Amino acid sequence: MAQREVERFERVVLPHLDDAYTLARYLLRDEHDAQDAVQDAVLRALRYFETYRDGDARAWLLAIVRNCCLTWHRRQRGDRATVPLLDIDVADIGGGRETDARAIARSEREALQRAVAALPVEFREVIVLREVQELSYKEISAVVGVPIGTVMSRLARGRKRLAAALGVGVQEAG
Repeated sequence: MAQREVERFERVVLPHLDDAYTLARYLLRDEHDAQDAVQDAVLRALRYFETYRDGDARAWLLAIVRNCCLTWHRRQRGDRATVPLLDIDVADIGGGRETDARAIARSEREALQRAVAALPVEFREVIVLREVQELSYKEISAVVGVPIGTVMSRLARGRKRLAAALGVGVQEAG
């Protein structure tokens, strides 16, 4: 690959590494597996960068990450237990006591993360792509490889399952 193409790759694709890792972390539920999957995805993206046609680089990379995660999960299934994703705030680990508000917020955040982690992958990935990565329905459709209507349906069903898992009442439109 020519040096110019490598520089273009670095400029266009590499700014999206944090998003790639976040998606991989939610899909694989293990930080080390996520790092490996993202590394594999970036290598694949570099190898096939000549096929990239100046579209949405973020969606293009996230689609590769998603596919790598699905492949990784199939290969690693059953080899070891997964580690649940916990967003631990370093300030919460300090020596002082937590205030009631901080303890409640942390408990709610952990409950939400457990509920997201418990979702089937087809719901979890669209929830993460929409609510965490803030992708549009069109971008999610490109990443996941399903029609926009399916994205919307999975989001609705995933949100409903999250609400039920968290004990939050959800009213149906009608």
